[in-house]
Amino acid sequence: MKKTTQANILLFMTALIWGIAFVAQRAGMDYVGAFTYGGARFLLGAASLIPVILIFERGATDRAKMRRSLLSGAVGGVILFSAVSLQQFGIVVTGSAGRAGFITALYIIFTPIFGMFFGRKCTVLTIIGAFFALVGMYLLSVTNGFGAIGFGDILLIIGAVFWTAHILFIDHFADNIYPVRFSMVQFLVCAALSLIGAFATETVTLQSIYDGRVSILYGGILSAGVAYTLQVLGQRNAEPSKAAIIFSLESLFSVIGAAILLGERMTPRGYAGCAFIFAGIIISQLVKKPKREIKADSYDRPA
Repeated sequence: MKKTTQANILLFMTALIWGIAFVAQRAGMDYVGAFTYGGARFLLGAASLIPVILIFERGATDRAKMRRSLLSGAVGGVILFSAVSLQQFGIVVTGSAGRAGFITALYIIFTPIFGMFFGRKCTVLTIIGAFFALVGMYLLSVTNGFGAIGFGDILLIIGAVFWTAHILFIDHFADNIYPVRFSMVQFLVCAALSLIGAFATETVTLQSIYDGRVSILYGGILSAGVAYTLQVLGQRNAEPSKAAIIFSLESLFSVIGAAILLGERMTPRGYAGCAFIFAGIIISQLVKKPKREIKADSYDRPA
């Protein structure tokens, strides 16, 4: 089997795991609060990266690079906590894993557009893709003519902006850090902030965590640890633009998974909105990216 084919299979599996993760997040809310879920999930995620570090970064000896990895990982953890929390509460308010998956996927379009403020180029196809996504957001979120977008949708959109900020932040440090160690630190920071929020605003019990163990284990071990490892292996032999298109399938998998596992159904208008957003994502990634263009497909999004 060719290396590129193997890479595409690994990236496809990554997108599948991330897409179903939205179902796990939605199901987990039946047992624990949003902050509790995030705290437990990212503690597991950090632990699951230990073997990944031993495999891929065993020979990390550059002290300056290690210091940058730890410091930037701490800041990245704060941004990640903001993105994850907004996403989780958006899922709680909308009650839909599929809807959350598609709205969150807007980060793939937001990244190059916001990147223009940092001197990055934005192609015509990216603008066209953004227009398609905007139309899709309207169809998906505005159900009564030109009425207001729902509060849950607003949380998810702001969350997508924070995912974009997360990507831009990582892009700035990408060449000067140990990526897996960076991820482990940000997972730990995100977990700590989530647990602070949980003990301050939610009732945390071991029984509720145990009852939601399947969703928490999936979100922590599979979505963070396993998917991140598959991403690292897959992107070694895949072109960034093609990887981004494969990763965008997570939004489609979130809808399919929600329909099969949770029995979620959308109106024809909602499915049309999903189709427009998905088309916008694909269109925005059709042009091959320059070597130093923002890598919306190479960040460690554990969602």
